[in-house]
This record gives sequence, structure tokens and C-alpha cells, in this order.
Amino acid sequence: MGISRDSRHKRRLTGGRMPIHKKKRLFEMGRQPALTKLGEKRVRRLRVRGGNFKFRALRLDHGNFTWQSEGFTRPTRVIDVVYNATNNELVRTKTLVKNCIVQIDATPFRKWYSTHYNFELGKKKKGEEEKAAQGPQKQSKSVKRKIETRQKERVIDPILEEQFNSGRILACISSRPGQSGRADGYILEGRELEFYSKKIVKK
Repeated sequence: MGISRDSRHKRRLTGGRMPIHKKKRLFEMGRQPALTKLGEKRVRRLRVRGGNFKFRALRLDHGNFTWQSEGFTRPTRVIDVVYNATNNELVRTKTLVKNCIVQIDATPFRKWYSTHYNFELGKKKKGEEEKAAQGPQKQSKSVKRKIETRQKERVIDPILEEQFNSGRILACISSRPGQSGRADGYILEGRELEFYSKKIVKK
């Protein structure tokens, strides 16, 4: 018996049995879940109905993540799965599914922020401290003016800013790794970040 998505086998709302008047159909077919794990990229192409293709990600460790308030996206490394509202077993096995909360590498976002606002987020490493000791890089007057106007409008979530110290930030996966073969998402901010931070501590 294969996996079927039909409802003929179900009972009525009253509990009575439905008469089964036809057999299973191929277009009602379901497949085994991908259960994408955290690891070196491994994706399989799958032919589906209509000659189309789905991409089954069996393992993934990178994805494109968006910093929504800044309107900025970068590919970065997925470090760990920290929370899943469905089941703690998916956290233990490091399974990547849509809407799971993951920790991602903050480095690409920190570098962009420093060039865009001329402001360093998080702790400085030895190499960066040496660069800072050498003094600021030469900039034209127009670039300086541009950065000054940006700094006036600069707003960052204090919880998110604190995360940059550890080099890891919380993000949510918004793609479907078992269907598209990608683990893309967005960085958590504001009330959503507060909510999931409390949930992770409670867990």
C-alpha cells in the first residue's frame, strides 16, 4: 500500500462509513517525507506530475537569508536547528523544515553593516582590532555624507544586536527544503524574535 492523499477511506462526521466507489488514483499519490538533515549539500531531482521537477534536499548547510528591516540578503551557513513548534524530535535530529528556527553565521551581515553604516556590530577579533588601530579607511566627501545620513536613520533591535556578539543569529526558514531543495529564510526581529527567544529558553 502506497501513501495516498484521498479522503474516501475516511468516515462521515457522524461516524458512519463511506461507500468506496472507486480505486486509488495516481494523482492522489503521496511520497515519503524528505526529512532534510543539516550537513553537506545533497539534493536529488524528482520527476513529478506534468513532467515537472521537484528538488529533494537530503542534506543542506547553506541558504539565502534576508535581513528584512535593512532590505538585505546574503548566502550564509546554517549552524544549528534550535527550535521547532511541531516536534522536539526534529530539533534533536537537526531536521530542516519550513518555519523551523535555526542559528546562522552572522559574519556576512556584520561585514555589510560595517561598510553600510561604518559601525561595528559584535566583538572585534584580533585581526579586526589591528585594522581599527590603523585608523579609518580613506573615503571621499560624498561617501562620508552618505554614511552620516545613514547613521542618523540607523535603528537595530537590541536583542539582535546582542546576538552579533556570539557570531550567531536566529533565523526562520521560509522555503520548503523537501520541495525546492533550498533552505532560504529571514532573520528574526522585533516581537517574533522576543517570542522565539523565550521559547528556546523554556525548552
